[in-house]
Amino acid sequence: MEEPPLREEEEEEEEEDEAGPEGALRKSPFQLTAEDVYDISYVVGRELMALGSDPRVTQLQFKIVRVLEMLETLVSEGSLAAEELRMERDSLRKEVEGLRREGAAASPEGSLGPGKMMVDLTDPNRPRFTLQELRDVLQERNKLKAQLLLAQEELQCYKSGLIPAREGPEGRRGKDTMVARASNASRDKEEKTIIRKL
Repeated sequence: MEEPPLREEEEEEEEEDEAGPEGALRKSPFQLTAEDVYDISYVVGRELMALGSDPRVTQLQFKIVRVLEMLETLVSEGSLAAEELRMERDSLRKEVEGLRREGAAASPEGSLGPGKMMVDLTDPNRPRFTLQELRDVLQERNKLKAQLLLAQEELQCYKSGLIPAREGPEGRRGKDTMVARASNASRDKEEKTIIRKL
């Protein structure tokens, strides 16, 4: 009688069986399953029995059994952790797909990408300048403010008569010195006024 044709799944199972328990020893440690650990223990047990009943072999056998038990535990925990991670990954994929669908439904233009934003031109509170442009404007304002304060102090000195109307040959440095003297003189006047009031 002829055997019925085998399905692909049955053929794969036969290939795995042909590899036998020794096939588990050729697998990557990250692909091991609990069944592979059982196959490994079978192969090692068979080899130990072939060595005989020497007391040293018996002691070694107990140690090997303990190591195989630990390996089984690690493989089981690893496969559980891998399964949990797969489930979480699938859940996150579904969530991302849902968010993408919601985003596509909310804005028909689609996603602009990272670092991009849409601006409503009718919004009176929309940003009109880049951050760098704002920094440049603020730096220029601070510089102009410092120049204005210097000019106001100089004007005050001219009004009080501490600096003559025309600039002498000393140039700008002379002005700065006079401004410092003028401010010291005005402090002295304030101190005298306070003392008189007391």
